Amino acid sequence: MSRFLKKIKNEEICPMIIVVCIGSSCHLKGAQRVVEKLQQLVLENHLEEKVILNGSFCMGNCTKGVCVQIGETTYSVSPESVETFFQNEVLHAVRQ
Repeated sequence: MSRFLKKIKNEEICPMIIVVCIGSSCHLKGAQRVVEKLQQLVLENHLEEKVILNGSFCMGNCTKGVCVQIGETTYSVSPESVETFFQNEVLHAVRQ
């Protein structure tokens, strides 16, 4: 079982929480497009009950592009790489 999705009583699943930085630097690097694409991918894959998207102001990694955090791990995601990120990190974890 993924470390992001944990079974609890009666087979309920705690959703994966994805936090996207929407601070100034990440905004300039395409945070809005990253959020919009993540929203679209969550809907397309029918993961509304398994994935929660949240925003956060500066996450302290301004030089690394749009910062996206899942659990304790921070990723650098661009509008161009968001689909690959979703496939590798989100779908992989949700489908385990």
